[in-house]
Amino acid sequence: MIRAGLPLLLSILFLIGVAGCGHAEEADLIQPDPTQGLTPMQLAISDEMKYESRFIDVLGSQMHYVEGGGSVHNETHNSTDKNPPVFLFLHGNPSSSYLWRNVMPHIEPLGRVIAVDLIGFGDSDKPDIDYTFQDHSRYIDEFIAKMKLKDITLIIHDWGSMLGLDYARRNSSNVKAIAMMEAIIPPAFPAKDYSFLGGAAEMFKKFRNPETGTTLLIDQNIFIEGILLQGTVTRKMSEKEKEVYRKPFLDPQSRKPIYVWPNELPIGGEPARNVTAINQAGAWLKESPVPKLLLYVSPGAIVTPESAVWMQENYSNLEAIFVGYGGHYIQEDNPEAIGRNISLWYQRKFGS
Repeated sequence: MIRAGLPLLLSILFLIGVAGCGHAEEADLIQPDPTQGLTPMQLAISDEMKYESRFIDVLGSQMHYVEGGGSVHNETHNSTDKNPPVFLFLHGNPSSSYLWRNVMPHIEPLGRVIAVDLIGFGDSDKPDIDYTFQDHSRYIDEFIAKMKLKDITLIIHDWGSMLGLDYARRNSSNVKAIAMMEAIIPPAFPAKDYSFLGGAAEMFKKFRNPETGTTLLIDQNIFIEGILLQGTVTRKMSEKEKEVYRKPFLDPQSRKPIYVWPNELPIGGEPARNVTAINQAGAWLKESPVPKLLLYVSPGAIVTPESAVWMQENYSNLEAIFVGYGGHYIQEDNPEAIGRNISLWYQRKFGS
């Protein structure tokens, strides 16, 4: 009763105050609340990408990114920094910078926010390359170099997590902090066999079989239609959101980048080069003093609440925070919790 009555009471008191002041022009300023009737989730989740699209030449191809921010501003410190903090967002398979659209606004007051489309994804070009982890790594390395990004805070997900961690391992002096979610790292990977995938084991076996994988991933586009677009736990995506995610892969010939990523997962020792890469990232996570934040959900897909505990116990200078209920694409379920917790964590670590 108190919760239901308090908003009404406040509205009545407000209207009494306006009527009592005797100024019609002030009463005329009362406007209906455009957010009235919207749930907190509807207020937190928009299908609009508010950031400007940009392109940069990387290794002979155009890579697409969005960017915002660039100034540091809060109630106690009001200034414009010539070298504001840099936050680089890296997505995975088969998403794009669009995945971060509702997370970035919570980070933007802290500095410069940049979300890039991996080569072959989103609005980036699709050159004739193999799209291995190592290929993507070369493009991200060059993107960072061409953008002249310094002292980076990496905000990373899925294969974007390994791309970011591999960069951090090799360029620790240029990485200020890391916030990661659903990361392809130990204890989940490298995987001895398919058993860790549970009910998804048979599906991933088919993905990695050239014949069935081509049918499922190229012809049927199952990673978009059956995994990403059905991957939210607490809500359903709008048709506009689905259209944005579908757009880069409408033509079956454009789906090679999606096809390759499941085959890059190190399972049963293959591919050996990625067993090495992920083991190296795991060793770096155990030793590096770089501040790390793990955001996890329940039940999760790669990072479960149980593995989050393991990471907090085994990785150096890592804080783990539960951000709600979700599967793998947790930015579509919990963007506000993700964004606010990254912001608060960053301010605790480095000040505002």
